[in-house]
Amino acid sequence: MANEGAEIKEETEHMLEKNGIKEQGSVMSTGDTKEMRVVLLTGFGGLNKLRVTKKAMPEPQEGEVKIRVKACGLNFLDLMVRQGNIDNPPKTPLVPGFECAGIVEALGDNTKGFEIEDRVMAFVNYSAWAEVVCTPVNYVYKIPDDMTFPEAAAFSMNFVAAYMMLFEVANLREGMSVLVHSAGGGVGQAVAQLCSTVPNVTVFGTASPFKHEAIKESVTHLFDRNLDYVQEVKKISPEGVDIVLDCLCGDNTGKGLGLLKPLGTYILYGSSNMVTGETKSFFSFAKSWWQVEKVNPIKLYEENKVMAGFSLLNLLFKQGRGSVVKTVVHKLLSLYEQKKIKPLVDSLWALEEVKEAMQRIHDRGNIGKLILDVEKSPTPLMANDSTETSEAGEEEEEQEGDSDNKERTPFIP
Repeated sequence: MANEGAEIKEETEHMLEKNGIKEQGSVMSTGDTKEMRVVLLTGFGGLNKLRVTKKAMPEPQEGEVKIRVKACGLNFLDLMVRQGNIDNPPKTPLVPGFECAGIVEALGDNTKGFEIEDRVMAFVNYSAWAEVVCTPVNYVYKIPDDMTFPEAAAFSMNFVAAYMMLFEVANLREGMSVLVHSAGGGVGQAVAQLCSTVPNVTVFGTASPFKHEAIKESVTHLFDRNLDYVQEVKKISPEGVDIVLDCLCGDNTGKGLGLLKPLGTYILYGSSNMVTGETKSFFSFAKSWWQVEKVNPIKLYEENKVMAGFSLLNLLFKQGRGSVVKTVVHKLLSLYEQKKIKPLVDSLWALEEVKEAMQRIHDRGNIGKLILDVEKSPTPLMANDSTETSEAGEEEEEQEGDSDNKERTPFIP
């Protein structure tokens, strides 16, 4: 396992270098090298580790597509990457981000299926938060003419993950019931919409109370994420539910397994409970790990329950299931064109506003997906914001007490 982890880490670092990410001490040639704006993570930690800078623009290798990025998705996983709260994190500095949408600008040798100016969305193994990305053709998908770039950037990760968990792993069918945590987030709303495509599916959701009014039409039964949702679910469905989708982990694992009906499926697809502060907390990690119920396979056998995990990025980049994902994307785009599903965009942010966007997702303030709009201009406040760099290229420190004055309102489409 150690060797496998090292090989994966080495492959990721190779892709980062190929996309123009060098060590901070390296010198970039100033000849004919084209540059682009990127969001750079200079080290693992708090928001002050993020800044906008310029890097060499990548060129497509054989079998790759070069994309002029218009919009990028921001996920809770990106927050965990920033903290270094993931397994085998690549070396910093790096450009975060795993999904984007834009226009095909160039094709590498032997790259077929696309033409220059095609509108596409794509998965990227890091480096998505940039003006230009290059990624293998198997991770690129054409988008419908009526789908906007922010919608496309909100589509790929959330809807593919939701679809595969519901239909590929849990085998959702008519008359079933589903419990989904963080029902107001991007994946939660994708789950709710996909459940509505199957007759008589009951959706139980947990979310912060201020989100309830906005999402009440998409979720059958809503509960306060801070209250005892187990008892509330059992009041309505004493036998429990057929599917539990858990992005929280910690003590919610035991609660979710306890709520399953016989032949039910519990799927863990995140661990956001490990994130409590701005930086990585070993206490939060240990607490969450300790609260996870130690699963006894014999008990699963006796109770006829299924426990599963799902990681879309691992499926793509580590396990080579790109063809499976491509099939799912085509099914989802068909549902989109039938107007049965539609990505929910919470707000648009300029690259220079990435800190505020990341704080919003940390505070669980979003309803739907947060999007980095590459062409969006930052607010005038950004001229004095901490993302500015000094002449030496080092990040300026924020002045204490200034945080209250640096809050800005997101653009909500």
